[in-house]
Amino acid sequence: MTDPTMPPARTGGAISFQQAAAVAHRMREEIGKAVVAQEETVEQLLIAFFAGGHVLLEGVPGLGKTLMVLALARTFGGNFSRVQFTPDLMPADITGHTLYDVKSGEFKIRRGPAFTHLLLADEINRAPAKTQAALLEVMQEGQISIEGRGFPLPPPFMALATQNPIEQEGTYPLPEAQVDRFLLKVGVSYPGAEEEVALVRRVTAGQVGDRLDVSAVGTVATAEQVVALQQLVAGILLDDRVLDYAVRIVRATRSLPGIKVGAGPRGAISLVRAARGRALLSDRDYVTPDDIKQIARPALAHRLVVAPEMEIEGYTAARAIESVLAATEAPRQ
Repeated sequence: MTDPTMPPARTGGAISFQQAAAVAHRMREEIGKAVVAQEETVEQLLIAFFAGGHVLLEGVPGLGKTLMVLALARTFGGNFSRVQFTPDLMPADITGHTLYDVKSGEFKIRRGPAFTHLLLADEINRAPAKTQAALLEVMQEGQISIEGRGFPLPPPFMALATQNPIEQEGTYPLPEAQVDRFLLKVGVSYPGAEEEVALVRRVTAGQVGDRLDVSAVGTVATAEQVVALQQLVAGILLDDRVLDYAVRIVRATRSLPGIKVGAGPRGAISLVRAARGRALLSDRDYVTPDDIKQIARPALAHRLVVAPEMEIEGYTAARAIESVLAATEAPRQ
């Protein structure tokens, strides 16, 4: 509920804060009808979606990453495309290309799978740098250039890329500049024992084959409503003290022992944007220091480069973020 001591909720376009919060909760509930467990992962996925950002999903195969994205697309009737990244994948296989039409004698544009609402780049580190870079313009500008012509993508657009953290043979690590474009890096972990039993029971009960079933997921919003919701999230109240707290956290990562490269200004921007998305899911039209703290790890850890000598000893970017949070004083409300 909205804190009565805070300013009244405002509207963003054609949707009020109360309507946006209701839509956000219904989308989370609908995704839960298809995805067993993974509550934290689903929440972070929605936070990035509401903030208009992109997500890097990391986890071993078979944990339901594709199912989550399919379910999300169904909640707002959006289009979904999946591209399996391989070493021989070309940029045009993602963005599209020109095709000569013999009948008309003209070149026509053949749009690639990136022309969608949700684009799943599966095992993105399987493709070489040139193909990985084809996503940069799509992610940053929301458009695709083919033969010198720019084609805007239908909003809302979100790119989700998956990586397998275990298998490294035949992979091409994403360059730091491209990793920095992802709003959040979300880890997908194994379910608990009871959750795994429920998962196996649901998937195998009367279902033939491995087809991903999202038939139980209802459509609770339109693409236009999601765009209005995203605009509202971008205007959620942010006190200057909370903004300063977010910036201090990011700046502290640059002087942390064991960290070779800290988070840049885009890290602070992403942290604030994601915190606004978390505020909406928490039924608040303002950001708290706790929003910043809770979303700091998925928003910042992938932007840090651990020094090689510390990495050998098992020191991770996630541990670095935890130490920064513990040492950075949060503003009192």
